[in-house]
Amino acid sequence: ASRLSVQASRLVELPYSSSDDDDGDTDLPMAQQDPGVWCPVPPKPSAFSQCVRYLAFLWNLLFLLLGLLALAVGVWGLLAKGSLRGDGLAPLGSDPMLLFVLAGLGASAVSLAGCLGALRSSPCLLRFFLGAMLAFAGLEVLGGLLLLVARQRLRDALRDALLLCLLRYQEEPDLRFLVDEVQQSLQCCGLGSYRDWETNPYFNCSAPGVQACSVPASCCLDPWQNGTVTNAQCGFGVLRLGDMAASTVVHLGGCVAQLGAWLRGQVGSIAAGAAVLVLVEAAGMLMALKILRDIAPIGARD
Repeated sequence: ASRLSVQASRLVELPYSSSDDDDGDTDLPMAQQDPGVWCPVPPKPSAFSQCVRYLAFLWNLLFLLLGLLALAVGVWGLLAKGSLRGDGLAPLGSDPMLLFVLAGLGASAVSLAGCLGALRSSPCLLRFFLGAMLAFAGLEVLGGLLLLVARQRLRDALRDALLLCLLRYQEEPDLRFLVDEVQQSLQCCGLGSYRDWETNPYFNCSAPGVQACSVPASCCLDPWQNGTVTNAQCGFGVLRLGDMAASTVVHLGGCVAQLGAWLRGQVGSIAAGAAVLVLVEAAGMLMALKILRDIAPIGARD
């Protein structure tokens, strides 16, 4: 029994051996092993990658500020019209200021994702930014195709929109500002002629107010009083006159034909603007793709 106990004690004192002696690294403590195996160190980005990253941040920051500006203009327009009318906000579905709000929200959200994605090198935010930009590009292509295919329907829709502006001229301050700017810039009055203002309930000859049988001051040949102040009464009673007498006071031609001629003359500028917009979007997408490519190997190891 004493021999057995001595042999057992000797066996306990023998060093531990394993058949995996070839893999000597597995017997080393965790702290002594290569840290690069467990915690891979991301490669240091090049100077060009850093430049692209900060340029993408500044690029998206600019459009973030523009989007917030458009959003502020839209909200201010809604609140201002509500306070002026005294009966609450206008129905949002038909309010043109809603376009500023939606455009501002969309541009702000996408630009914010681009800013944070570039600053934090976040693949999720960068992919969201790229998807949103692709969606915008698709909508732009779809809009261009609609302009080419459904030009007549769009012309009719534009005429209906202008007619709605005439009908709600006194009720919507932003529509009144838009109509006045168009009539003064194009030197026109009404849709087809100045007599289209008879459809407005305030300018109709059967209206009880002082504006009956009148047209807006923006229709007048000389809407200024002493060259500085707008003469709001220069168009009063014009609808009672004949065409010859009215031609000495207001512009007789309508704005639809003038607007169509102006748009045809601006085809080159519109095409140049669309090309610049495409280049801006392409530059933003290329910078986002570059940042994603730089951080993709890191994400692959996670």
